Amino acid sequence: MKNPFKRPMEVSEFRVADYLDSEEAIAEFLTAALEENDPEFFQKALGEVAKARGMAQVAERAGVGRESLYKSLSAEGNPRFSTIVDVLDALGFKLVVTPGS
Repeated sequence: MKNPFKRPMEVSEFRVADYLDSEEAIAEFLTAALEENDPEFFQKALGEVAKARGMAQVAERAGVGRESLYKSLSAEGNPRFSTIVDVLDALGFKLVVTPGS
């Protein structure tokens, strides 16, 4: 009898952008990223949202070049705070500060 667990396993690549299909999902995703207290993590999360919405369109609305935005929101990027705020605005979101617990 053949062991059914010895078959090759098929897996597909996980693309977070495939699940960012509503304003609520995006807001929850970005909020969770902010809660990590890791600026680079949030930067990458924001990049995923921009990809899901169309990087060229987001870049145009934010007033930055597409390539510049890709670089800024990559792991190697170091975006200015104003760029982060402009991208959030272009996506229809804003940062909100609340008292910590």
